[in-house]
Amino acid sequence: MIRHVVLVRFRDDIAPGEIAAIFDALGDLRRMLPGMRTFQRGPNVSQEGLGRGHTHAFTIDFDDAAARDTYLALPEHEAAGARLVKAAQGGLSGLTVLDFELG
Repeated sequence: MIRHVVLVRFRDDIAPGEIAAIFDALGDLRRMLPGMRTFQRGPNVSQEGLGRGHTHAFTIDFDDAAARDTYLALPEHEAAGARLVKAAQGGLSGLTVLDFELG
């Protein structure tokens, strides 16, 4: 299983409703992709002060790398991703993305 982790620094002018809509669009991709198991999202609530400005995060668990790769190639992912980048502080520099194998 692959866990896809995305940390986001949303711009200050992005309304909570827009953040929710972006996350909803990403989470709705589960209906199109059986290998996309879970989608979790939320604001940074850490008290450690090590968030480096990231305001929110989301994770997706995929059955395997092939399911993850299918997700990345979906036009709907491209559209939701473009919306996310536009809302992030500094565009792509406002995102941190990593994947790792669970187990």
